[in-house]
Amino acid sequence: MQINVKPRFFKTSAAYLVLTITLLALTACDRLGVPDPARDAAIKEADSRATGSACRHAGRGIEDCYALNPDAARAAVYAGWKEMNDYMRENNIQEVKPEIGAKSAEKVATAEADQKTTEPDAKDAAEPKKEKSSDKKISKNTEKKTEH
Repeated sequence: MQINVKPRFFKTSAAYLVLTITLLALTACDRLGVPDPARDAAIKEADSRATGSACRHAGRGIEDCYALNPDAARAAVYAGWKEMNDYMRENNIQEVKPEIGAKSAEKVATAEADQKTTEPDAKDAAEPKKEKSSDKKISKNTEKKTEH
């Protein structure tokens, strides 16, 4: 009488191996680029709460915070602003006034955007502009007319 242990052993170990590989692969799902709406919502809420806290610490009113951050979730901004307000009162923390006002920040942002659009690329600056053959003919014809 022979006992056939090998096939059963390989079947169970292969199943464990497949299960282990599958579980390890699923632990990195966030790196695969699979969208996770719950995770994205949690990130947006955390960012909005942080924005509200920062606005309160800077001494900005809640309405100003809404106006400066239109993409942030209003409820989370308010929750962050209120948490920071309570924390600052409990610990007697003074507001830190921003050195750059909202209007100054907008001016800086628009100036940077204008500079990027008007600034030629390094590649374009290094190469002189080439005239088209039709432009050369036109300029030669105008020179001849002006000489007479």
